[in-house]
Amino acid sequence: MNLVPYDEWRASALDPAFSEWLRSGAEPEWTAVVSHPFAASITRGDVPDDDMRRYLIQDFQFVDSFTALLGAAVASADSFESRVPFGRFLGETATTEEKTYFHRALDALGAIPADLASPDLEPVTADFRALMDEARTSLDYPIILAVLCVAEWSYLGWASRAEQPLPENFVHREWINLHEGPVFRAWVAFLCGELDRLGPELDENGRLRVLDVFRRAVRLELRFFDMAAGL
Repeated sequence: MNLVPYDEWRASALDPAFSEWLRSGAEPEWTAVVSHPFAASITRGDVPDDDMRRYLIQDFQFVDSFTALLGAAVASADSFESRVPFGRFLGETATTEEKTYFHRALDALGAIPADLASPDLEPVTADFRALMDEARTSLDYPIILAVLCVAEWSYLGWASRAEQPLPENFVHREWINLHEGPVFRAWVAFLCGELDRLGPELDENGRLRVLDVFRRAVRLELRFFDMAAGL
């Protein structure tokens, strides 16, 4: 695609936010992620148990890398006010609600402890963990934000499409609820807001670096859903 520089893009954009420039620069893959057939099946509650188990086992392999990435965000953020939401999310959600869900859901789906502790990683799982680790070790706050934002914003994108009533099976219903609702929306808004605050201050090369990482993360999200769907 022909990339329009941010300063030129925001002069005519309906929403001039830097995060919107990143999202638009990741099309059409972004829309393919949030409208993916596998994600839509989760919202309907009709993913076969074997497919949901494989998907969640692979997704669980991100917990450690994602937690470390949140820690890097705390370390690299440029103010106390920016550090606090990461610490709060890390303590209240990433290491409690979501991890508890994984164990309950995978137990209900017939997984065994070895499935969580040492499964064979799908290539996309290994690639996504490598990107998280690359962002973490960079200690580059906007780069870290880009990876976190894609992971959370894209999941809000598909989860917010779920229609009421939500599926009866808690495996599907709670996975949707973990990625939708006022608390999660506020978290995503914070991540986007941090990118919107910092992006305009970057030089063009800095913005392009953030966009490159944002695009890479979106492509990995798409590959991950494709893997889950057996595509």
